[in-house]
Amino acid sequence: MSGSADKDLENSLEALPPAIRSLLEEHGFSPKWLLEQARLSRVGTRSNVVSGEITPLDPEDLAGIPEPGTKRHKELSERGTDALRSGECALSVLAGGMATRMGGVIKALVPAAYDRTFLELRLGEQEYLEQTYGKKPPLWLMTSHATHQGIEKALTGRLTDHSLALFRQGLSVRLTETGEIFRTADGAPSLHAPGHGDFVDSLKRSRLLHQFLDAGGKYLLVTNLDNLGGGLDPVLIGLHLESECAVTCEVVEKNEGDRGGIPARLDGRPVVLEEFRLPEDFDPRSVSVFSVNNFAFDAERLLDLEVNWTYFEVTKTVEGKTAIQYERLINEITFHLPTNYVRVPRTGTSTRFLPVKDHDDLIRQHEDLHALAKARGMTTSPK
Repeated sequence: MSGSADKDLENSLEALPPAIRSLLEEHGFSPKWLLEQARLSRVGTRSNVVSGEITPLDPEDLAGIPEPGTKRHKELSERGTDALRSGECALSVLAGGMATRMGGVIKALVPAAYDRTFLELRLGEQEYLEQTYGKKPPLWLMTSHATHQGIEKALTGRLTDHSLALFRQGLSVRLTETGEIFRTADGAPSLHAPGHGDFVDSLKRSRLLHQFLDAGGKYLLVTNLDNLGGGLDPVLIGLHLESECAVTCEVVEKNEGDRGGIPARLDGRPVVLEEFRLPEDFDPRSVSVFSVNNFAFDAERLLDLEVNWTYFEVTKTVEGKTAIQYERLINEITFHLPTNYVRVPRTGTSTRFLPVKDHDDLIRQHEDLHALAKARGMTTSPK
């Protein structure tokens, strides 16, 4: 029976229209991979929950940012400034999301502050950093099938082969609960991006990382598009370089109702775990911080990284029906590379976490977004 189901799905994938198959191949899709994910779901051996002993972090697991004006703050700032002036830093923004709670538009093109879109504010920030440090740090946006065309059009005439570039994340096919291709009302297969864990492989496919390293690049920060707090900061760059860890993960103190990936010890090693990965006997409230999805990488270690990624089964409602898709998460990198955890501020113009998920967030955080954009130089007119 299982062999028959495998063959039926395999035949259905092979029978997809040539244009769809070409599109999937262009985005790195592997039919063999999807067949294996479907098989794991069917035989019931897949579990989103981790196995092992989970304990809260030890106090020494979390580093902090020294107070401005202190000798240590100055030393870290100088180290990060040197890296920025030497052209050793790059910023990559995860820009594959559609603002479904804002009417299904491309979030990068939503005005966020001073009538400028998230994309325009990032461009202004890049120009400000160039003016401040004498080097333009590369800005790379990971787009998805849903956002690439719109963002590319908005950047007409500005894209380069390195300092401002787009690269596409992967693309996959949704399935029904019985393991068949999920089709929309018009009969077309329903496609989706398989999560921000695609970042590593997608970036390597683009060759941008290779160019960066060849030019002397060392430090790469990854942040969400809708979090204007995540940007290149000399003190945090200095902290990362000083730690000699391959990864720095930024965390903030939780507010009531906050949910997300939390750092915890798994069999003695600090990693980031989404709450859905935690066993029932572990209380996420025992950890007072959570990840803001800002990750700094030693670029060379990222290039060499080979991960047997965990793919999670995610249930979605598409056109009123249940669909199954498989996603991976960027925070799984903490399972494979030494990671430094840094507690960062979430208030004021020094915040590293000011996410915008919908129109209500834009309205509620209007003053904070404007103050942050001004303080970070995002209002600089992009060339």
